[in-house]
Order: sequence, then C-alpha cells, then structure tokens
Amino acid sequence: MGIEPGITANRGTEFDKTSADRGKASRKNRRRGRKMAAVQTLFRACKEVFADGGTGFIPRPNDVERLRSILDSLKQDDVGLSPELPYFGPIMHGNGRAPIITYLHLYECEKFSIGIFCLPPSGVLPLHNHPGMTVFSKLLFGTMHIKSYDWADGEPCTTVVSENAPRARLAKLTVNEDFVAPCNTSILYPAAGGNMHCFTAVTACAVLDVLGPPYSDPDGRHCTYYREHPFDRFSVDGISVLENERDGFAWLQEREKPRRLTVIGAPYRGPRIVDS
Repeated sequence: MGIEPGITANRGTEFDKTSADRGKASRKNRRRGRKMAAVQTLFRACKEVFADGGTGFIPRPNDVERLRSILDSLKQDDVGLSPELPYFGPIMHGNGRAPIITYLHLYECEKFSIGIFCLPPSGVLPLHNHPGMTVFSKLLFGTMHIKSYDWADGEPCTTVVSENAPRARLAKLTVNEDFVAPCNTSILYPAAGGNMHCFTAVTACAVLDVLGPPYSDPDGRHCTYYREHPFDRFSVDGISVLENERDGFAWLQEREKPRRLTVIGAPYRGPRIVDS
C-alpha cells in the first residue's frame, strides 16, 4: 500500500515549519546570549579592575585598555536601547524647561557603578566634576558635544567673582568637540583627562558611564556643578597666558545644581547583570 501524497506533504510541511521555528528560536537565543554576554562581560571586568579601588584609584594601564576594549565593542542592542524609545523623543520636553534626561541604573556597589544617560535632542548634563574618580564614557548612539576641563597646572589660582560668592578657579580646556557614534570610549581620571565635563545632545543620544568609585557624599565624592567665565573676564596678578592660548582657559565657579536640570530614573530593561 502506498503512502498517501497528502499525508507525506503535510508531514513534510510540518517538519519544515518546526525546523524553521527552531532555527529562529536558536538565532534569537544566540542574540540574547550575546547581549547577556556583553553586559555581563563588562560587569565582571569592572568587578576585577576596581576590586582594590577607592577615592583616587587609577586602574593599571592594561586594565584601562581591557575596559576600553569591552566598551568600544558595546552596542545599543547589547543594553536593549534604540532611538525610538520614549526617553529620546520630544515628549520628554517639559513646558518651557530643559529636556528631561533619563537615567537607567544597571549596577552599583561601593567600588564602581554602571548606568546609562538617555538624552533627547538639546538635553544637557551641565558642567560637573568627578572627585577622586576614574570614569569611562561610551556613546552608544547619536551625536554629543563634550566640553571638559582639568584644573590648571601649579598652585590653585583663584579670583573673586563677586562679594559673598564662591571664588573662581582657573581651569584648562581639554576637549571641546562633537562625538558621533560609533566612536572610541572617553576616559577621565581624578586629575587628568577632563575630570570636569559637560554633555550636550546634538541629536538624541545615549551614553553608558562606568564610575570607579561612584559618587558618595560620606566619602567626600560629592558632585559639584560649575559656572564658566571667560579667561579675559578677570585680571589676576601673576597669571600670564599668551593671547592666542586664552580660549584654552576659563574660570570655573562652584554653583548649586542648575534648576533647569531634571534627571529622572527609569527601569533598565536590557539584559540583566548577574552578581555571583
């Protein structure tokens, strides 16, 4: 007795469909595994690199390169982000206020933290410092303008801005340019590399930050904001800067957290970090 053609065809179709479904599931699992591997690899590396960390800690050069390499290869998909998410749209603008910035918390301990800032177009993280910290910043997508300073070399040089106001201190410009993803990871150190910086979103963008160690008021790592004043605004005895170099210096004055700055937290929905 022969096999009925219809049954053979149906069985073949069912087998092909099952194989295709399994193939799709396998590819999906591989993608999920790669995403999990990327963020988990970053976490494990941070845990090892910052194991002996504390205020003023600077990782060894080979550890810096290790983290830089991991972050350079990190993509927006690895942390479950895309420019289409509501964090990056005009809906995040308040009436007459600066665009709202969203922070996604991935992990934090006393040694380091990992988080992502999501900035809509024109969003600004004002000029601020990272006392005693080494910071890795990876632009995941978009275009961002970064302006950063370090304190000028030598003895701290300060000047009076106005009566009963904080004095301003001389700082040297280290970076003032647009960064377009994909680009290399930016690294700043406790006293070099642009420890005080400002982020401005030219387009919607997301930046992943690794802070080692994280901010901590009890440990003296308080986030301080600054107001910039042009170098030529003040005349100070003993300060000599060539005229063609003056744009490379500014006076930075401590200020309260800007009222227009609004940063809200949102759940991180990317591949989770397993601390084991």
